[in-house]
Amino acid sequence: MEGLWGLITIIGPILLAAAILYAIVTNRKRSKEQRNLTEHATREQYERTDPKSGGR
Repeated sequence: MEGLWGLITIIGPILLAAAILYAIVTNRKRSKEQRNLTEHATREQYERTDPKSGGR
């Protein structure tokens, strides 16, 4: 059982770092149009959640 925890302790952070790196690289490839679409959708969600604040 000790060997398994040692393996998890080593592989876990490596997998986490790989996932974060993948997300960063994928996010950088987005076009300006895609980013604007995301920003617009986010503002709409905020307005639906709290219409009094006007998205702020």
